[in-house]
This record gives sequence, C-alpha cells and structure tokens, in this order.
Amino acid sequence: MKFLRGMLDKVEPMFLEGGKLERLYPLYEAADTFLYTPPDRAKGLTHVRDGLDLKRTMIFVVLALMPCIYMALWNTGYQANLEIYEHGAKPIEDFHETIFKMTGLEHDPASWISNVVLGAIFFLPVYIVTMTVGGTIELIFSIVRKHEINEGFLVSGMLFPLILPPTIPLWQVAVGIGFGILVGKEVFGGTGKNFLNPALTARAFLYFAHAGNMIGDKVWTAVSPDGFSGATTLGVVATAGTGAFADVKTMSDALTHVDGHGITWNDAFMGWIQGSMGETSVLACLLGAAFLIATGIGSWRIMAGCLIGAVGISTIFWASASEGAVLFGMAPWWHLVVGGLAFGIVFMATDPVSASMTRTGKWFYGILIGVMTILIRSINPAFPEGIMLAILFGNVMAPLIDYFVLQANINRRKARYAT
Repeated sequence: MKFLRGMLDKVEPMFLEGGKLERLYPLYEAADTFLYTPPDRAKGLTHVRDGLDLKRTMIFVVLALMPCIYMALWNTGYQANLEIYEHGAKPIEDFHETIFKMTGLEHDPASWISNVVLGAIFFLPVYIVTMTVGGTIELIFSIVRKHEINEGFLVSGMLFPLILPPTIPLWQVAVGIGFGILVGKEVFGGTGKNFLNPALTARAFLYFAHAGNMIGDKVWTAVSPDGFSGATTLGVVATAGTGAFADVKTMSDALTHVDGHGITWNDAFMGWIQGSMGETSVLACLLGAAFLIATGIGSWRIMAGCLIGAVGISTIFWASASEGAVLFGMAPWWHLVVGGLAFGIVFMATDPVSASMTRTGKWFYGILIGVMTILIRSINPAFPEGIMLAILFGNVMAPLIDYFVLQANINRRKARYAT
C-alpha cells in the first residue's frame, strides 16, 4: 500500500492546476479518495466533525445491498436452471450458454455453484455496462464543472442492475442509465441536488420507452419462451380473468399460475420466485434494512411510514373486496412479499437526497408512498408493480411536505410566544 501511495503522490502534480492532465483531476481525486482518507480534513473546535462522510455513507449502502446482490446471482441462476432442468427450456442467448458450459457445470438447480455462476453471467454484464456508461457521464460532468467525482454513483450504479429483469438487452441498460444520470441527476447539479432518485428515473424511462423488455410474462427468467410460460404474482393477478389467466378468480387460483408451477408465501418471502434480479427476497431486504438503521444511514421513520401506508390501505381493500376482484382482495401480507415493495421501501424511498428531510415529513412521505403503491397496484392493472411510480411521486412531493411541516412549526412557535 505504501508503494501505491507513493505512486499516487508522484503523479499528483500532473493533475493539479498547471499540470499536463489538470482537466482529468476529478479522475485522480476519485481514485485517491476511494483508496485513502482525503488529505484535507476539518480541524479545530469551530467545525462539526464526524466520521460519517459521503464516501462512508455510500459504501455502507453498498454493504447493505450485499444480501440482495447475492440473491440476484443465486436466484437468477436458480430460476433459469429450474426451467432448463425440469421443462427442457433453452437459454435465450447462445453465448451465455457457451460461457456457462466453459465452467464445466450442469444445469442443476440443486447446485449452489451452478446457480451462482449462471446468475453472474447475466448480472455482471448489466452491472459492467451500467458502471461504464454512468461512470463516463459522471466523469464528463465533473471535468466540465471542475469538481470531484462523487461517490453517489456507486449506489445508483448498484441499484439499477438490481431492479432490472435478467433478460434486459444491454443497449437498453446503457440508454436507461444514461437517461437516469443525465435527466434525473446531472441537469439539476449532480449529487445532493437531484430531486428524483436516478436509478428509479432510469427504470421509469425504460418502463415506458421499452415496456416489452421490462414487463410481461416471459421477461423474468433467462430461458427461451418456447420452453417456458409463466408469470410473476403481480402479473397474474393484474390480468386475472383475461387471456391466459381467464380461470383466475381468487388469490388461490393466481398462486397456482405463478412461475408456471405456483408459489407459497414462504417462497416469496425468501425470494425463490421470478422478478427483477435483486428485489425478490424480502429477507435480503430486511437484512439490509437492519444494517442501514443500525448505522444511521437509512431512516426507520420512512420505512415504518411506508409499511403503515401499504398495510393500512391494502387491509381496507382486502376487507371490502368483492368476489373476483383479485387485486383488491390480495391480503396485506401478500402485498408485502411480492413485487419490489420491500426493496423500494428499504433502498429507494430512503434516499436522503430525494426524500423528505424533516422528521415529521418523513412519516407523511413514507405513508404517501405506501398508500400510492397499493392504489396503483389495485386500481390500474396496467402498472401492477406500483412502488416505482409511488416513490417518484413521493420524491416530487417531498419538498412540499417539508414546507408544510416547517410552516406548521413556525406557526406553533408564533402562537406560543405571541405577546
């Protein structure tokens, strides 16, 4: 490490003002501060000092995502291996199969290493494209604006692949993350100034621009549609009574159609179902939530508010649903384990930049997201997921929520000290 420190110090003058590579200083600064503690630190009693800086905050979020990353690898491979092994399905891409066979593994869903390796073959290219395209855009803007590269993209670049299906074309990954970073972040000034979550902005763009590759019955597993026909839980209940799911009249009927062979609540909780690569496991999200709350990174108020809103409105719908209204009749405990609700609550809604800042506002912000998620799921079957649009709506409303909270505090103080 001393050798590396020495090399960085040796080339530093080339990147400082007047050096040959001064325009690339953000790139040098990013590498230096990523590997070592920044040399410029606040000292003295006049400064507020804390060990929790932006770099450590973002690294903690990435650490909290590790259980979800693991599930993205294992479950993606497991779902593909399961359909190939049991139903004779064929991989969608021949080169994926070629790479997999080079490892000498077989399509055995009972093999942990087989599942992880196959899942990595689908996840890693998406992650690499995301980091390459998004990182390049960040670098360009840092050079133009002459500021350092912020660590915020470490989180956005990790979140985005986790909320995509494994079959997403790589060119769409590049377009999506490019849109999310440019329109959702950089045009507003970069890290700390964006009022929308960049990763969700990127997914929303793909959701509306390339819906065929983002939603549907056959986009969640890496096998050929000729050998497999199944759907996610929300996909089944959203189309209940129509088309391939004309016989679905109750939640019990819906569960028998999910994934082509049916699921249990425990399957959904553990994440052994189809869905976007990193958001299927509620257990993995809970582990991440515990870490974020323990380290003070994630707001437990927002998480609790989302749960209160989602459980409250879904309970009302469930208690008043008529026969045949599968989405309205979905029990609250099912809403919590299907789709991306858990992942969105823990990692998206708690984004400290785009969420409400005030303590009271966080409760209202969270409740709003929870309620909107269930409303979108239940009332508009065209958008069976709900959490993505609900969080973006909450991002837009967050400044207004904080404004009213602050005004209420001001008015109370005026009344208290009025003479």
